Amino acid sequence: MRQIPVDTSTAVAMVAQPPTPKIANRQTGEVATDRETGATMMVVDVMFVMDGNAEILSLAVPETGVPRDLTMGTPVALTGVIARPWERDGRHGIAFRAVAVTPITAAKAA
Repeated sequence: MRQIPVDTSTAVAMVAQPPTPKIANRQTGEVATDRETGATMMVVDVMFVMDGNAEILSLAVPETGVPRDLTMGTPVALTGVIARPWERDGRHGIAFRAVAVTPITAAKAA
């Protein structure tokens, strides 16, 4: 499967929705886990602004890379973001994944 690295160095990102567990199977309610580590996968919606364009991205992130205190509006740094094109049953899209979502404090921003 193709993995496309995403350069987030010139982007501004902030939490649009607090993290929630990623559901692997909607019928059974099974929660997704990271295939390599077994960590629970979380979904973090972020407002991603680059070159004057803003979009809401849903990022899949291992629970170990998501602080518990992320709240809506928190500016964040995104680590290890990749995009994966997907296609299933005639539908297609791009899935985004990150290694970590880290709050940016006022001290870090200065």
